[in-house]
Amino acid sequence: MAEDRGGAREAGGGRTRRVVVVGAGIAGLATALRLRRDGWDVLVVERAPGRRSGGYMVNLLGRGYDAAERLGVLPALAEADLGWFTSILVRADGSRKFTVPPAIARAAIGGRALTVFRGDLESALFEAVRGRVAFRFGTTVRGVDQDLDGVDVELSDGTRERADLLVGADGLHSGVRATVFGPERDVRVDMRHMVGAFPLARTPEDVPEGAGTTFIGPGRTAAVVNLGPGRSSVFFAYRCADPEAELARGPVDALTTAFGDLGGGVPDGLRALAGAPEAAYFDSVSQVAMEEWSRGRVVLVGDAAWCVTLFAGYGAALALDGADRLGDALGERGADVRAALADWEAGLRPEVDRRQALARKGMAQFVPPGRAHVWARDLVMRAVLLPGVRGLVVRSIRRANRSPADR
Repeated sequence: MAEDRGGAREAGGGRTRRVVVVGAGIAGLATALRLRRDGWDVLVVERAPGRRSGGYMVNLLGRGYDAAERLGVLPALAEADLGWFTSILVRADGSRKFTVPPAIARAAIGGRALTVFRGDLESALFEAVRGRVAFRFGTTVRGVDQDLDGVDVELSDGTRERADLLVGADGLHSGVRATVFGPERDVRVDMRHMVGAFPLARTPEDVPEGAGTTFIGPGRTAAVVNLGPGRSSVFFAYRCADPEAELARGPVDALTTAFGDLGGGVPDGLRALAGAPEAAYFDSVSQVAMEEWSRGRVVLVGDAAWCVTLFAGYGAALALDGADRLGDALGERGADVRAALADWEAGLRPEVDRRQALARKGMAQFVPPGRAHVWARDLVMRAVLLPGVRGLVVRSIRRANRSPADR
C-alpha cells in the first residue's frame, strides 16, 4: 500500500504532524483512524506478515460503543453484530441445568451495545483507514531515540522514521514497551489462569442455534456459542499453576487435556481446534500495571499499557475509547505533545483502574475456585430468573457498565 502523505495542515500553516503507530490490532487501527482524521500523517507498523482475522467475541458498550460511533465505524459493526442469544448453563456431560433468556441481558445492557468478533472489529477499522495511511507488515521496532522535537524509530526493514509521536499499540507483549519502558516482567502481573478462544466455521452439535452453552466447574469454564455458520465460537478459561508450561504445550494439547472430558458442544470445538490451531487465541491471563503510559513522545495504548484481561469484558471498548480520547487530548494541546499525553492519561486512568479491579474480583465468577463457589454462582443465576430479583440485577449491571463520570 502506498504511503499517504496528504492531510490537513496544522493551524497557522505549519507542517503536517507525523505519527508511527506500532500494531495493527484494535488499539493501533483506532489510533491511526482518529489521528489521520485529525490531519496527522500516519505510518502503521505490524510484526505479522499480513492482516489477521477471526478471534474471539468482544462486547462494545458504554464508552466503547460511543467511541465506535464517533470514529464512524458503527454502521459496519452493526452489520457484523452477533446479537443477543440464549444462555444455557450445563453440567459436565452437556445436560441442561437452567436457561437464561436473552431478554435479561438486553434489559441490563440496553440498545447501545454490540457483540462482534474481534476480526470483524479490526476489519471495520482497517477499511476506514484503507488508502489513507501507510502500512508496513512483517516489520518490528528495533530502536527508539527521542529529543525535545521528535522521535526517531529504527525499524527491522532497515529504515529509520522521524515522527512527532510514537504509539505502542502492540499488545500485552509489547515490543515498544520493552524498548522504551523496560522488560515485560517488571509490569506484567500473571493471574495464574489460561484462556483459549476461537471461531467455528461449522455449527457445533448439541448446542441449539441462537444459544450458547456454558459449563462452569471448579477451576474451569467452557462456553460454546451457536449463532450459525461462521458466527459460532468457543471460549475456554482455567486455572493453572504454571502458565509458561501450558503455553509451551500449545493450545491443542493444553485445552484438550483441560476440557476433553466434557460433553455438549465441547468435543466439536476441540476437533475444530485440532484442525486449525492457528485460528485460536491462547495465552496466559495477565494484567499490565504501569506507573506511566508515556515517556517523552512515546505513548502506549490498549493492552500494551493497561491490559485488563478478558475477564473484564471491556478490553476492546477501552482500546477504542483510549484511542479516541488520545486524539482529543492531542487536538486540545496542539504542539505540546507531552502535556497532551499527561492530560490523556489523567482522564483515562481511573476507568482503567476500575476495570482492572473488576476483572480481578470477577475471576472467581468465571473460574470458581471450588464446588461451593459453583453452587453459590448457580444459586445467584437462578435467582436472576425471578422477576423481583431481576430488576435489582439489571440496575447493578447498568451501573457497572457506566464510568464514574457518567453516574
